[in-house]
Amino acid sequence: MKTAYEMNIAGCKRALPLCPVNKNLYIGAFVMFGDVEITVAAAKALLEKAPEFDVLISAEAKGIPLVYEMARQAKSEKYVVARKASKLYMRNVVSVKVNSITTDHEQMLCLDFEDAAYMRGKRVLIVDDVISTGESLRALEQLVNEVGGIICGKMAVLAEGEAADRDDIIYLEKLPLFDKDGNIIG
Repeated sequence: MKTAYEMNIAGCKRALPLCPVNKNLYIGAFVMFGDVEITVAAAKALLEKAPEFDVLISAEAKGIPLVYEMARQAKSEKYVVARKASKLYMRNVVSVKVNSITTDHEQMLCLDFEDAAYMRGKRVLIVDDVISTGESLRALEQLVNEVGGIICGKMAVLAEGEAADRDDIIYLEKLPLFDKDGNIIG
């Protein structure tokens, strides 16, 4: 049985541990936290493919290093993070529900009025580390639309499973799905 899937992502070789979603389905866990080399390389590669944008947005938490590095490399003055919960300092919160494949319960994505006002009327590029079922992406799209942003593109480092067949996202590499023995199934 294989316990990891090796792949090249933006010129960086990585072994992604295989993790169970259920007894028949495993995913390759791609975690950018703490991996400066892959964060910098993936941000550069995505920016080379990115449409023109005014502001970047990602969901808390795994997309934060990537969206920060993309903003830094693009010399953007600000990026936006949709929080998983409303915080005490947030006012006039706009929120949507999301069910992600990597989380075992329903979550929220929230923006406060300052971030909402900042995005209004601007070209917004949605960024994530991995797009799989598309639920987090859908929630981000709903948030951007609700606050009057103009979605100019949707990007991820990896497109997992059927997400790689979508024509509305830009990604660097396809990440397959696996069976319990580590064999590629999709």
